[in-house]
Amino acid sequence: MGKIIRTQRKGAGSIFTANTHHRKGAPKLRAMDFAERHGFIKGVVREILHDPGRGAPVARVQFRDPYRFKMRNERFLAVEGVFTGQAIYAGKKAHMAIGNILPLGQLPEGTVVCNVEVQPGDRGKLGRASGAYSVIISPHSETGRTRIRLPSGAKKALHSTARATVGLVAGGGRCEKPVLKAGNSYHKYKAKRKCWPIVRGVAMNPVEHPHGGG
Repeated sequence: MGKIIRTQRKGAGSIFTANTHHRKGAPKLRAMDFAERHGFIKGVVREILHDPGRGAPVARVQFRDPYRFKMRNERFLAVEGVFTGQAIYAGKKAHMAIGNILPLGQLPEGTVVCNVEVQPGDRGKLGRASGAYSVIISPHSETGRTRIRLPSGAKKALHSTARATVGLVAGGGRCEKPVLKAGNSYHKYKAKRKCWPIVRGVAMNPVEHPHGGG
């Protein structure tokens, strides 16, 4: 009998869970409401934050609550070119500018977008990694679908009322910087989860892995 190997132990969680203590929270689009469906709503970028374990920066955008007398803070993926104090407009009638959030059907062909919804109202699922973007290929008003090219190069037809952020996610070119030393990799994955260093099975003893020994 051998030991339970590492890939099996990972499933149990324990020390293999993600390090989430200092994370800022999931960046999502605003929950779909009347203002976004029929007009637009204005928000202001209050600060740009670093989210541990994420390559892309996160923007804290403040909106007025449409129904109550208070402010609402939303966390969006920061788009390249967004700055503190900038006004962000979200909704069907918002103008097309970097950082604004519009339905796919309102955007012209060739527009670069990110944080795209798969289903209208799911608050953003596609093109969220640092430097990632999708491109609108063909908006079809008669079918109610819009074709986009995803960061992988795949093409996908989405509902024209699904929203997206205009621009590409900030923090691009992150992978181009050389790692140089093992310590840099150590700190990178320390913020994410226990997945480094990776020891080959061949380098282990027979008790620890099917490839071990010999």
